[in-house]
Amino acid sequence: MPSSRFTNPDEETPAARYGKLTQDECEAELTARHIEFAREPAKGVRQPVRVSSALHGVEFRTNEKDHGTNVHEITDCRLVLALDDFAELLAAHDVVEVRHYSIYRAPEKSWPDGKVASRHNGALAIDAARFVKSDGTFLDVLKHFNGHIGAKTCGDGAGPHPVTPEATEIRQILCSAVDAHLFNVVLTPNYNRPHRNHFHLELTEGVSWFLVH
Repeated sequence: MPSSRFTNPDEETPAARYGKLTQDECEAELTARHIEFAREPAKGVRQPVRVSSALHGVEFRTNEKDHGTNVHEITDCRLVLALDDFAELLAAHDVVEVRHYSIYRAPEKSWPDGKVASRHNGALAIDAARFVKSDGTFLDVLKHFNGHIGAKTCGDGAGPHPVTPEATEIRQILCSAVDAHLFNVVLTPNYNRPHRNHFHLELTEGVSWFLVH
C-alpha cells in the first residue's frame, strides 16, 4: 500500500523542535501562548499536563461526560504545542471543537514506574474523529473523508472519492497539518480498517522523519 515516509533534514520543523523540549521549556512556551494547564501525574508520560483552555478557540475533548477530568484527555506538553498549531489551522475553517477517542491510554499495570512510553501510552498521539464548526455543522472522518485503503492521502494524485465539499475540506485540513510538519505520524482511513473513523496524529520525539498514510 502506498504511503509517504520521508526524512526532513530541517530539524527546526515544529515536530522536531517540540520533541526536543524539556518539560520546563515546554511549559514556558505554553505559558507564553497563554494556554492554561496543570501538571497531572500519568504513568508512562514524560511531560503530562491537563489543558483547561481552548487552543485558538478550539476545544479538544472526548465524547465522555466527564470532560475536564477524563483520563484520555491527559496530554504530553509537547503534543499540546503541536495541537495548538493545528488549532490555528482549524480556526481558519471555523472549527471550534475537535472530538477525539483518546489521547492518553495508560500502559498495562506491569509497566515500570518511571519508564517513558510513546504514542498513546505516552500521551503523544490523538485519534481525532470529528471537527465541529461554530454553526453546529461538522466534518466527520468516517462519513466525510471518502478515502480507501491503499490510496494516497496528500500530495499530487491524492484526493477523495467521491469528491464532495465536506471531503475536500477535511482533506485540506489534514494536509495543511502534514505540510506544516506538525506531527511525525499521520494515519487515516487510507491506512487500514481500524483507522476508518479517525485521524491518528502523533508526535515522535528524537526523530526527523515523517510518515503519512
